[in-house]
Amino acid sequence: MERKAILVAALVAAFAISCREKGPEPRPAVPLVYTVASDSSGLGRLAARAGHVGVNGRIALFGERSEGIYLSRRFQSVDRRDNIDGRAHRDSLPDFAGETFDVIMDAYNEPYASFLTDSVGIDSLRETAVRGALFAWDSLSQAKIIVFTSALHARYGMFDVDTLQQLKGGTCRLMSPVHESLKAAVRGGAKNIAVWASEPVRDSKVYESVFDEMGLEGSVISITPDPALDICTEFRSVLRQYRLTGHKMDALILDGYGKDPAPLWSEIPIIRRAATEEEDAFSAMLPQNFQILDPGACIVDAVYALLREENLFTHRIHRPSVRYFVTEESLEGGLQKVPLSAQYVQSEYVPHIN
Repeated sequence: MERKAILVAALVAAFAISCREKGPEPRPAVPLVYTVASDSSGLGRLAARAGHVGVNGRIALFGERSEGIYLSRRFQSVDRRDNIDGRAHRDSLPDFAGETFDVIMDAYNEPYASFLTDSVGIDSLRETAVRGALFAWDSLSQAKIIVFTSALHARYGMFDVDTLQQLKGGTCRLMSPVHESLKAAVRGGAKNIAVWASEPVRDSKVYESVFDEMGLEGSVISITPDPALDICTEFRSVLRQYRLTGHKMDALILDGYGKDPAPLWSEIPIIRRAATEEEDAFSAMLPQNFQILDPGACIVDAVYALLREENLFTHRIHRPSVRYFVTEESLEGGLQKVPLSAQYVQSEYVPHIN
């Protein structure tokens, strides 16, 4: 009973804090940003030229290996729109036809959660995002868009990359599934948003912080369900914890990749039958326009929309191509980006992430 009381107090307090209207506090970038910005050649030139490559630039995916591989597959295979006029109509041609995706897998630094021990570690995590951007802007990649695949980089690192571009005049578009999921939820009318998150993402308040920085109206609370053998039981654990706030749940974001929303949609009609008192409470908590959002789908939709709105498609008629790179220590002791063949990635990495 005491544990439940503590949980209630924590969730209600989190809800109250997330509802406050407050702007982001000014903060300095990590020192690496100013080191690069002061460089008139080399890395500084990369930052100054960032994004000035037009339609021929690549789309870079930077983060941990499993995330980059998963998202590259989503980008490669999606076919929901007409490639001529963008209508919601499949035309048997991938939506990202003609685009090149550079998957930069930060094997040297993963897992990113290991950086969350203290402020020094967090600053080091922020620096990994800056180095990732520099890799994406080099002569091999020349990215027009960078997708930071890790939720942790959405809070710890994207700000630093954006600051570097402001200092040097770069225009590369920076995106993340966290930002795009929150935008999608708000566009759908959500005010009170729950996030089904891992413990590192929950404890770091990634979504809450990004939500505040974006100046969106409403509240966000991240929840980690009690472990269970099936996703529907974990879904009910999320609902049970969120119910303690006493508020409606307008949207649920499934942080991470690979959670299938289909079983959850099938579970909702069962919940709405209200066979138990708890199900009755769950049903009352979920509005008729309740949303379940997959960050992978949100970032794919957002990149597509950006390419169309800013006329950044290459307009080449061939299947999307994917190139793989991995970070590793160089002979000089620094960090380098090494190309990998698709066959090597398929044989060495993919079996371990499926």
